[in-house]
Amino acid sequence: MARDDNSQMLKGILQGCLLILLARKEQYGYAISESLNLFGFENVPKGTIYPLLMTMEKKGLLTSHMRPSPDGPSRKYYTITADGEKARQTFILQWHDLKSHVDQIIANQPRRD
Repeated sequence: MARDDNSQMLKGILQGCLLILLARKEQYGYAISESLNLFGFENVPKGTIYPLLMTMEKKGLLTSHMRPSPDGPSRKYYTITADGEKARQTFILQWHDLKSHVDQIIANQPRRD
């Protein structure tokens, strides 16, 4: 999904997607990337995900902890915080609103208030 022509739009949406995924279960960076792949975000570079996770952690939306891995070095697992849950809920409401407006434009159906 992520191509140069829509990368700016994607950056604004990716944080909300990460909050949704992490609300379902805690994950480490590579597993988050794999989860995104399952939903069609296979072209999102790892170099986009990790800085975003760090920024979200600094904002208090996520916490992290190291956990030993059976496959090698310890992994950093991310968990959504209460503030992250509020941000997730806000994102979902804003997304539904935005999607509705864009769908109306695509269908050429103005609102009738």
